[in-house]
Amino acid sequence: PVGTELYFTAHDSFAYSDDPLALARDQEVDITSQLNLGVRLLQAQSHENDGELHFCHTSNSRQLLFDGGTVEDYLKTVKAWLDANPNEVLTFVFTNPEGLSIKDQWDPAFQNSGVADLAYVPPSTPVKQSDWPTLGELISSGKRVVVFMDAGADDGSTVPYILSEFPNVWETPFSVTDPSFPCSVDRTSGPLPNDEHLYMINHSLNKNVLDTGIIVSDPADAPTTNGVSSILANAYGCTQFADGRAPNFLLLDFVDKGEPFKAADILNGFASA
Repeated sequence: PVGTELYFTAHDSFAYSDDPLALARDQEVDITSQLNLGVRLLQAQSHENDGELHFCHTSNSRQLLFDGGTVEDYLKTVKAWLDANPNEVLTFVFTNPEGLSIKDQWDPAFQNSGVADLAYVPPSTPVKQSDWPTLGELISSGKRVVVFMDAGADDGSTVPYILSEFPNVWETPFSVTDPSFPCSVDRTSGPLPNDEHLYMINHSLNKNVLDTGIIVSDPADAPTTNGVSSILANAYGCTQFADGRAPNFLLLDFVDKGEPFKAADILNGFASA
C-alpha cells in the first residue's frame, strides 16, 4: 500500500541547472531525468508571475531566485512521462504561499495538461495511513496521481483531487542547516493523530549564503547528505513519531548524487544495511 512504502522526493524539482553559479538550483538534472532515476514525488513552490501561475524559488523576502516556468508547462512535461510509463504512480506536493485560487488558477493548469484525468480522489478525507490504496489498485483504476497542496485546499469540495497536505501528511522542519538532521514533527494538522498520517522528512542540507540570511542548498555536501548512513540515521530518528514506521516520503536536493535509492531499498525491506 502507498502508506507503507518509502518514495523519493525531488525538492524544488523545477529548479534544475548544471551551472555551478546558479546558487538557487536545488537539482542538477531535469524533471524527466529525476523521474527516470526513480523519484516518485515531485515537490515545487508556486508564485504568481505576471498574472500566470509559475513554479519559482524565492527568498524569505519573496525575492525571485529561480523561475521554473509555468505550472501548466511543468505538468505537461510530467504528463508526457506518465503516458510513457503507464504502470507508475506519482505524487505531487505543491506549496501555495500566496493562497492562490485552487479553482481558478490551479485547476486549469491540471485540466489543460491532462494530469487532472489521472488524479486520485479518495472516498473521504483525511485518509488514514493504513487506508491508502495499493499501487496496483491506483494503476488499475487509472487514477495514479496523488496531489497534495499545503494551503488553500482545506475544503476539498471545489477541486476534490487537490488534497490538503497537512491533515494527511506531516513534515519535519525544512531549510535544515544541521547535518545531523534532528527529527521533530514540524507541520501537521488534525483530526488524525500524527501516527495515522503519512509523513515526509526534509532531508536537504542548506547553507546561509555569506550570512545574508538567504538559505540555499549545499551541493558540495550532497553526496554525503544523500548517502546511506545519513539517510538511515534521519529516517530511524523519525520512526518514534510514527509508531515505528519508516517515512513515506524522503525529500532530497540533487537526487542524482549519493546513494539514495540504496537507502530506499533498505528502508523498504528489499536490502539489508
